[in-house]
Amino acid sequence: MRGPHIRSLAVAVAVTTAATGLAGTAFAGPATGTDRATASTGVSAPTVVAAARAAAFAHATATGVTRGDELRAQDVLIDPEGARHVRFLRTHQGMPVLGGDLVVHLSHRLAYTGVTRAADHSVRPATTRPELTAAQAEAKAAAVARGDAGTAELVVDARDGGAALAYRIPVSDSSTADATGTRTVVVDAVTGGIRSNTPDSDEFLSPKLLDTLREHGETLDPATGTGVQPKSLTSAAASRAVHYPVTASGTGASLFVGKVPLTTTRTARTSYLLKDPTRWGTETRDAQGRELENFAQGKKFTTTNDMWGNGAVSRRDSAAVDAQFGITKTLDFYKKTFGRKGIANNGKAARGMVHFGKKVANAFWDSTCGCMLYGDGDGDMFKKPLVVLDVTGHELTHGVVDATAKLEPTRVDAEGNQFGEPGSLNESLADIFGSNVEFSANNAKNPPNYLIGEKLGLAQKFLRRLDHPSLDKLEGTIDYWSPQAYDAEVHAGSGVSSHAYYLLAEGSGSKKIGGFTYDSPTYDGSTVTGIGRTKATAIFYRALTRYMVSTTDFHDARIATLKAAADLYGANSTAYTTVDQAWAAVNVTVANTPAARH
Repeated sequence: MRGPHIRSLAVAVAVTTAATGLAGTAFAGPATGTDRATASTGVSAPTVVAAARAAAFAHATATGVTRGDELRAQDVLIDPEGARHVRFLRTHQGMPVLGGDLVVHLSHRLAYTGVTRAADHSVRPATTRPELTAAQAEAKAAAVARGDAGTAELVVDARDGGAALAYRIPVSDSSTADATGTRTVVVDAVTGGIRSNTPDSDEFLSPKLLDTLREHGETLDPATGTGVQPKSLTSAAASRAVHYPVTASGTGASLFVGKVPLTTTRTARTSYLLKDPTRWGTETRDAQGRELENFAQGKKFTTTNDMWGNGAVSRRDSAAVDAQFGITKTLDFYKKTFGRKGIANNGKAARGMVHFGKKVANAFWDSTCGCMLYGDGDGDMFKKPLVVLDVTGHELTHGVVDATAKLEPTRVDAEGNQFGEPGSLNESLADIFGSNVEFSANNAKNPPNYLIGEKLGLAQKFLRRLDHPSLDKLEGTIDYWSPQAYDAEVHAGSGVSSHAYYLLAEGSGSKKIGGFTYDSPTYDGSTVTGIGRTKATAIFYRALTRYMVSTTDFHDARIATLKAAADLYGANSTAYTTVDQAWAAVNVTVANTPAARH
């Protein structure tokens, strides 16, 4: 198994701010993290992409782009002040480059202003002639992932500080976890060694945590609703002529968030579908106990009266109410806060499937399915479906990260546990924005807070928390950075950036917010005064979408959030200074930035 690889953030500089160690151009802008479409600026997306691609090759020393490379645009973002950011995936001689992603930054006049790149080295492999055949690589992948190998594809693996010719192989029906699923295995095309073996889904509960819970003998049985069926919502227009399908307003009795409104699709006079046409057709279906990764094969939820669930597990659609509510509220948070149109910002539906598999005690974001998958619990340790609101917000944020920076763990062990700072940052962002989904939904039955998994019924009353991460004894979450964070399990390591975010938003020390009491410490005993959740969230979102790449670590994240704060509020702003203070308070500083992170 490969050791950890941590890379520095490469930034082409115009102005250097010595006090923070941040290099870059500061932009003053409004207090928002909103994305804007290129059409609203009078400049077309193809024009921006072409300018960014030309700039990447013209500034090859900074960007690392070389002969034989091609750049495919993944995302184009226009800032309110006019700056442009184009995220590229790279190929070399037609082969995808793993760890070759980069973001090219342009001014409003399409002049090059800098780059954020994952690989700070050449991506040219020593040879482009494999020693292994594709069939041999597929056999190795099938054996290590214990599943059915798909077609091997030649790639350049630039993730570990070098550039190796390798095969990338998808493996389906892998039996290396509690639930089967797809994995991606990368096999060295010269030596035959396994370079990585990574699940395609992000599990909410890690294998390590599940083992810990079993060792503790914990039984998670969170309280559900009263089981009362909601009163009928009869439509005054029911008897009038209607052309179907039409948008309808239903009601759901959920397991965890009480009685909630649901926007649904009326397909006939007395037929309704759990699909929201006002949110791009977002829908929840029933996997019917199968381990489906194909949404089209899920069973549609329908009813004759637009009433869903009964607040208890005795109705299959009760879990679907929680899932649909959580998914739509997550979409609402991203759209209202950042103008983001769907998980991938492409105006497409988000999807969920409940009752996934047999006795699956987990929930997943599955990139293969492009949807949320919710297990029902194993009936032993976990007795309820994992359809809690912040679980959904957390997991769908993995989808947002997958559509933007693609933060990846540096290694995965044989049990499926993930390690390394980029993966920890991914988990942290999922917790940060998952808690923000709670604040946005503001549901009385699920009061918003900076705790994660507080509804799960754990003995410690929460799974993780942002204000004082080390209070989580189950995962051993850490409060502060140290060199050991390089190879920490990702949920444990997530505490570093989650803590920095909380300090930026709310500050240090004791504080009561919405009925919850927090007491956030600092590494050096310093006092941090928060700038508010709205600004802190805007900074972290902008950093994710503009300045993070697949290998971003905690020191890189510090630079990314400083640049985001400068963009939004100015390099001389209180927000900018507080970002620096918050990272210092978790022991992430320019002074202790590792010189070599390979």
